[in-house]
Amino acid sequence: MLIVDGQVHIWAANTAERPWPARHAPHRQVPLGHQELISEMDAAGVHRAILVPPSWEGERNDLVLEAARLYPKRFAVMGRLDTDLPNAKELAQNWKNQPGMLGMRFTFRRPQLSAPLVEGRLDWLWSEAEKRQIHMMILVTHQQVKYVDSIAQRYPGLNIIMDHMGLVSGTKDEAAFAELDLLLAIAKRPNVAVKVSSLPAYTSDAYPYKKLHPYLRRAYDAFGPQRLFWGTDLSRLPCTYHQGITMFTEEIPWLSEDDKTWMMGKGICHWLGWDAP
Repeated sequence: MLIVDGQVHIWAANTAERPWPARHAPHRQVPLGHQELISEMDAAGVHRAILVPPSWEGERNDLVLEAARLYPKRFAVMGRLDTDLPNAKELAQNWKNQPGMLGMRFTFRRPQLSAPLVEGRLDWLWSEAEKRQIHMMILVTHQQVKYVDSIAQRYPGLNIIMDHMGLVSGTKDEAAFAELDLLLAIAKRPNVAVKVSSLPAYTSDAYPYKKLHPYLRRAYDAFGPQRLFWGTDLSRLPCTYHQGITMFTEEIPWLSEDDKTWMMGKGICHWLGWDAP
């Protein structure tokens, strides 16, 4: 079975030469680099990973693109674009000319980052992305799903992945999933998929995280296995990398082997156009 982690952050230290914007703290104090990640993947049996630059570093893609250049069979990138740049449209037009770049990732969940989505200032980008087959990963709250639903309806050729099931950091169990129906409603858009990623961070339960199973079942019933993509967000995973895999491959009895094949790697590669080995 092809195992593809749908989201891992790598980053470098906050230095005067490479400063971070004042947003929020990283997942851990010691940066996670691509060499450490390769070692972790090899030990856990992960064949590939989608690299996502973390928002605490700002809109920069240098580290992830370099990792994809060095390991094109292991890494691909969903990069960040500063849409306020004067040349943002030109950058978008040439986005997929960057080796290893599959699409863009936007974080709208935090209040200081939500204005472009809520105010509808990115219609030019959604149009450009649809035209150029630039895929999107979007992180929003359940209350913000309605904005993404409108985008998906107006740009049906734009592939969108909803990150982390729309969950909010710091919430767990019933509180985290209280408004899950708002996410499930967007399943009616065939151009929208969901990353069932970082889920152990949203429960007080211990491995194998059986409290998550009813919520996963609802997502499965709404989207189906071909639009649910596994991922760990490794730098904040509260269990081992191996357990992050086996919680899906061994501990959910109602998933068939075909379901697991799609959810654990085949689906996201197909969705993003990353040719399977």
